[in-house]
Amino acid sequence: MAKGVKPRVKVPKKATAGEVITIKTLISHKMESGQRKDKDGNIIPRSIINTFTCDFNGQNVISVELHGAVSTNPYFQFEAKVPESGEFVFTWLDDDGSTYTDKKSITVA
Repeated sequence: MAKGVKPRVKVPKKATAGEVITIKTLISHKMESGQRKDKDGNIIPRSIINTFTCDFNGQNVISVELHGAVSTNPYFQFEAKVPESGEFVFTWLDDDGSTYTDKKSITVA
């Protein structure tokens, strides 16, 4: 597991039925490419976020596959239509097998 990894998510707390909302996500992650060496000359193992997904009430909203050229601390902003109250589940998968998740609820009036 990479050290200091912190997911952050912004989702409105309330919306009206059928409203399109903007969701913003950022995950603090160093994104080691596997090409750098440490002070002793050993290769630092590759460790990047390779997949990001967002689900709402069990339905996939977005799924993104990332590759070695992605920048440090990947940021995503996207829109989603919310038909009902529920919970967004955000998941980031790391090359080293680690999974980072965050959840945010929204109330639809």
